[in-house]
Amino acid sequence: MRDLASTLLDRLADGPAALARVVSTSGPAPRQLGAAMAVTADGGVIGSLSAGCIDSAIVHTAADVLHTGHAVTERFGTTDADDIAIGLTCGGEIEIFVERVDETRIAQLAELISALERDRPVALATTLTTHPEWRLTHPHDAEPWQGLDADVANRLAQGCSGIVGVDDTECPPEGTARPRTFVQTFASARRLILVGANDFVRALATVGATLGFHVTVVDPRPVFVTTARFPDADDVVVAWPDRYLAGESSSGRTGSTTVVCVMTHDAKVDVPALSAALAGGIGFVGALGSRRTHRDRVRRLVEEGVADEQIACVRSPLGLDLGGHSPQEVAISIAAQLIAERHGGSGRSLRELRGPIHRPDVPPLRPRESE
Repeated sequence: MRDLASTLLDRLADGPAALARVVSTSGPAPRQLGAAMAVTADGGVIGSLSAGCIDSAIVHTAADVLHTGHAVTERFGTTDADDIAIGLTCGGEIEIFVERVDETRIAQLAELISALERDRPVALATTLTTHPEWRLTHPHDAEPWQGLDADVANRLAQGCSGIVGVDDTECPPEGTARPRTFVQTFASARRLILVGANDFVRALATVGATLGFHVTVVDPRPVFVTTARFPDADDVVVAWPDRYLAGESSSGRTGSTTVVCVMTHDAKVDVPALSAALAGGIGFVGALGSRRTHRDRVRRLVEEGVADEQIACVRSPLGLDLGGHSPQEVAISIAAQLIAERHGGSGRSLRELRGPIHRPDVPPLRPRESE
């Protein structure tokens, strides 16, 4: 959609077009969420959805959508070798939403293109209904929409596209139905930088990737830092973590939405990395280890000249008290803390609390106030 938006806007001057987008996938899929193809009224095709294996079927669907004006959803999966039905050879499943786009979308497309050109985060929410509605959301927008404004804002903050409004298990109040809606985000995913190359880092990299983070593992030991050991990490970097963090900060690639977890248990790595993270305006800085280990880190950070108010921002011991010990259990404990702090959660059992379990606001990840 990012590459197609400008061309689509230009073509609308000549008449409506059918816009087809990948809104959900399962298993191996030829394109990612949000991949788009447009078919113009004269049969012109812009973009591709599947490198050819289902594009022809969507062209026919697009013609029907242009004629009727009714949006439709198409689903494709694998087919038997002898089956004449169109399917995917990659073995996955894909859901494609096809809608008519005309002059009524020009203002929203122009606004989307403007945000993309200025590299401003934005989300395009589309109800997956016969007559879809669009909503462009920018960070900090607060206007209610379809009962989904918090869900859309959450997707945008995560930099993660997907469907909302369908998996809500609570009954919404009468008149506030939550239509199944595809949220396409145009923003970088939040970063999770893991310092270390052990089993706990590997487990947290997997959980972090599941939560939509862009995961980086950094450690100075090349024998341990390999893509084979950390298959779920987006980046595997062999470098001294403090130098890497300083470089990322000076280049503007880290900030208030970045999470850094220091997990080596080696003071000569941990302390400089923590010092660099605290100096770089990182939103969440955590360190794995016991209270005794953290007291030693604090002493060393003081000796390095790090201010007390900065040291107080380090979350250590890291994670919530779930009672687990294995790398996977510890990873879930840390991930639970990240989720709780980001959404203002208490970390307590929902059974012990009163009131709605879903909060309407999505506060930004921010450093903890000094205690």
